[in-house]
Formats: sequence, C-alpha cells, structure tokens
Amino acid sequence: MKTDELRERYLSFFETKGCVRRPSDVLVPRWDPSVLFTPAGMNQFKDHFLGRCKLEFTRATTCQKCLRTNDIDNVGRTAYHHTFFEMMGNFSFGDYFKRDAIHWAWEFLTSPKWLAMDPERLSATVYLDDDEAAGIWINEIKLPSERVQRLGEDENFWPANAPSQGPDGVCGPCSEIYYRTPWGQVEIWNLVFTQFNRVGVPPDNLRPLPSKNIDTGMGLERTASVLQGVESNFHIDILRPLVEAAARVCALAYEPESESGRRMRRIADHVRACTFAIHENVYPGPNKEKYVVKRLLRRAVLDGRQMGVREPFLHKLVPVVVEMMAHPYPELGDTAERVARGIKAEEASFLDTIDAGLDRIERIFQQMRRDSRGIVSGEEAAEMYQTHGFPPELFESMAAERGLAFDWPGYEEAMRQHGIESGGGQRLELFGTRSPLDALKKAVHRTQFLGYETTEVADAKLIGLIVNNQLCDQVEDGEHEQPIVVVLDKTPFYGEMGGQVGDKGELVAPGIRFEVVETHVDGELTLHRGHLRQGHLTLGATLAAKVDAARRQGIRRAHSATHLLHYALQKHLGKHAQQQGSKVDQDLLRFDFANP
Repeated sequence: MKTDELRERYLSFFETKGCVRRPSDVLVPRWDPSVLFTPAGMNQFKDHFLGRCKLEFTRATTCQKCLRTNDIDNVGRTAYHHTFFEMMGNFSFGDYFKRDAIHWAWEFLTSPKWLAMDPERLSATVYLDDDEAAGIWINEIKLPSERVQRLGEDENFWPANAPSQGPDGVCGPCSEIYYRTPWGQVEIWNLVFTQFNRVGVPPDNLRPLPSKNIDTGMGLERTASVLQGVESNFHIDILRPLVEAAARVCALAYEPESESGRRMRRIADHVRACTFAIHENVYPGPNKEKYVVKRLLRRAVLDGRQMGVREPFLHKLVPVVVEMMAHPYPELGDTAERVARGIKAEEASFLDTIDAGLDRIERIFQQMRRDSRGIVSGEEAAEMYQTHGFPPELFESMAAERGLAFDWPGYEEAMRQHGIESGGGQRLELFGTRSPLDALKKAVHRTQFLGYETTEVADAKLIGLIVNNQLCDQVEDGEHEQPIVVVLDKTPFYGEMGGQVGDKGELVAPGIRFEVVETHVDGELTLHRGHLRQGHLTLGATLAAKVDAARRQGIRRAHSATHLLHYALQKHLGKHAQQQGSKVDQDLLRFDFANP
C-alpha cells in the first residue's frame, strides 16, 4: 500500500465513525508560545482538550506534519527516527472513549476493507493498573492474554511517570499497539486515554475527569514501512527516492549499511524538514526555530563534505521533496524556488569556513590523542563556534564518531566568559537535556556484557568516568562526594532490570580498588556505581572486574524461584494467571500476578 493511500484510508475510516476531518495544522505554530514546532497531532486541539473554546465537534481526525529534535542524533542510524514526520490521529472531546478507541483501532488494522493486517502479528501493551483496557483487549477483541503486556507508568502513561513525578494536570494511561515484522516488534499506534487530573503527590492523587478524552497517534512512516515490507522508514515509497537522490547529488551509490548510507538518510530527513520549515518562512538563524533549521542544514552540509562534496548540493533536493509530498501538500510547489534559494545561501555560508574548521577540529583531536584526553573542552568548542561557525552539536557529533565525549557545561561557561550568549537554555529546549551520561552514550555506544559466561573479566578497559555529575578523564580517591559512575568496554556485572537487582563487586588493578555498590543499564551501557577506595582511575586504564559471586548465586536462586512459582500458579489456577511484575534480590523475591 502506498503511503498516500494509507493516509487517505486512515482519514476516511474515521470519517465513517463520525470524526470531522481537519487539515494538518502549520508546522510552526506561532500562536502557541509553548512549542517551536508542532510536536504531535493533538497540538491544534489543546483548547478543545482544556475546555477553553466552544466545541463545534466532539470527534476529529487529522494527519499532522510534525517536527521533533529530541532524537536528532538517532536520525539516519535507526530505522524509525526522524525530525520531520507525519502523525495520523483520531480524537474525542468528551465523546467516545476507551472501548470505541480500541475496537476501531483493531477494525482499521485487521479488516480486509482497510489495512488487512495479520491479527497474529499484532500485540498490545496497557498500563499496569488499567484493567478496563486489558479486559477490552482480552475479552472483547480476543487478543490472547500473552500478547497483552502490562507496563509501568514510565512506558504506558501520558505524560510518562505522571502519577509519581508529575506534573499536575490532565493525564491518563495509554495502550500501544505493536506489529511483529521479520526485523522485530514495531510500535505503530498509541492510544492515550486522558481520564485523570493529577493533584499533588501519591497516593490517591489521580482524580477522575468529568469529561474523558481520546488522543491517539499512528506514525504514518512507520505504518507504511510495515505495510510495504521494508526494514526502514527511509525505504518507503515517499522517502527512498529522496535518499537515492541524495546519493546521486553526492555522486555515490546508496549502500544502506555503510556510513555513507547513514549520512544520506540523515541528509534526506534534514532537507525534508527544512523544506517544510522554510516554506513557512522560518529561515536559518541564531535563535529558536531558526537555529533548528540552521543546525539541520549545517549537519547535512557536513555529511556531504565528509563524503567528498565541496559545492552546495542540498538545494538540488528540494524538487524531490516537493514531488514526494505533492499529494498531501501541493502548496509546497508554490515556494519551491524560494526554499531552494534559502537553503543554497546557508550552504554557501557554511562552506566558506568549513574546511578551515575541519582542519582545526582534526588538530584538536590529534592533540587529545597525544594527551590521552577523552573529553572535548568547552573552550575548544566555544572557539570553533565563534571563529568557524561550527554549531557545538556538530562538534559533539564529530567527537562521538571518534569515541570522544563533549563538555557541555564547560562550553556554556566559556561562552559566558567571552561575553557571548551561548544559547544554552535554548539548546536544552530545542535538542533536549544533555547530561554527562548522554554525552558518554554518544561517544562509547555500548558495553559488551559477559556475565552469562563468567563473573570475572581480567582486562576490562575504562572508557567512561562520571564524577560529581561531570565527565572526567581521571579521579583520585577522596575527590568525590557522590558515587562515581564507571563505564567499561566489557563487563561481567549484570545491571538491574526487569525487577532483578544488579550485581555488586569490585574493579581492581595494582594500587587501585573501586567498590561497585550497584549496577544499572542505560541504553547499551552498563553503569558501575560506587566508591574509589584506593588509588586513582584514568580513562584507558585496564581493570579486573570481579562480581560478588556468592551474592550472584543467591539472586539466581530467587530468579529461578519466580519461574517455578509462575508455573505452579498457572498449573493450579489456569493459564489466565499472568505475571505482572516481580522483584528479585539475594535469596528474596516478590511476585505480582493477576488472577481475573
């Protein structure tokens, strides 16, 4: 099914359910000071949800053009991340609620008249305490209970963690729908049930709303990739031609698994986003939404330059964007020449300084290697921005490609000392918060876990060090107040997850002893938290990682006991007795289960 057909089918389906079809709102909602770009389909209905305007309708459906930058560093590297994307949605303002939302979603997905997806490939998640949604899926839709998973407030509540962490205000549980592809599970639809008003801290802080609402979001590109049987959103019919056009203007072949392939996908994404933004008169500039456009274009220019392109080329892709998006957004054709001129001007401006900037950055990296230094200093980043116009985000990306971290607080301070506005608060608003751990994740990517084979690794390399919430190259004993975070290239330590506590133990070398008091996993990194009891730690040092083996055995016994208990419950109570959660510690377990 073509993407344009999918978009039209979705809107038509919900019109048959009494929803009013509304056009996409603008990408840059200047009427809403709380956002720079439209982040979701519900944005144009904020006043409807909050009861601030007279309702001309109580049901609506849209396909909204959106732009988000929080996941910008994943664009091109993963199959499903974009800056610009389209979100299909259906909404209820005190009208239909949970039962209809779930039944209609299932009908649209599985009916031969609509998408005709294989029901056996679909599964759902619900909020841990949402018995109503779980009952609808299992008892009415007849989705097998093993394909309905209950998850906590961090995964299946909007806003995430609202019950325990806030903010106060309208909130509710959600139910996500997944489709199983040959490449794994893909989330294609999120149904949000806004039914509570959060007031204060737990317990009993979720007050039922007198008027319950529905806010759903189905990713157009993700769903198209599922229906078209392709592994990546970038290979659907409205994006693959743009990626291949990027390859042509770079005079290269598109090889999806190569680094150049990742750069071409990023170029395609960023040009599409900037075409829509400049169409709405948001040109590259130093502030707010203009800075986003500037940053996206300069990242794409840098990608081209790193593939050997030395002349402006992004503007040549604007006609392809216009062609691919002509059906839903024919107005793009009216401004195509103006948009291309704006993009070309920004390209030329950056290309004037990029070669000198790249030479300077390479010298910085060489000096860092000579000094065995793993963190780009704030002063170096500030110099690159002031002298060569290199946005710090680009410098950080280049550093990460070489396994180097970036000192954001140092950059902010260096800019302040030079009497220049760093845009620090703006950067957090536009691109999300950048903690030391975020910077580390970009630089070192992953820890190899060896804990299933052994409890000791003799030659682990220290690749990340966070002391007092700052990235560091080294630390002496007695220099830290809070627990230190150590990241290794490989580890036998199991990080806390899935209700099972993490390992304890020590990291040692001649004259060095680091006590690991807890282990966590964040993304693909294993974080060893603890205290330096003797000696000093330095990036690149080789350490022996030793797990407390006796404690590990106690945890294993408790873990095995949860499986035995689950088996016994299902044998005596029936297959409907499903595990809902557990806590596994040394010779201690808690087992939660549902017995409807």
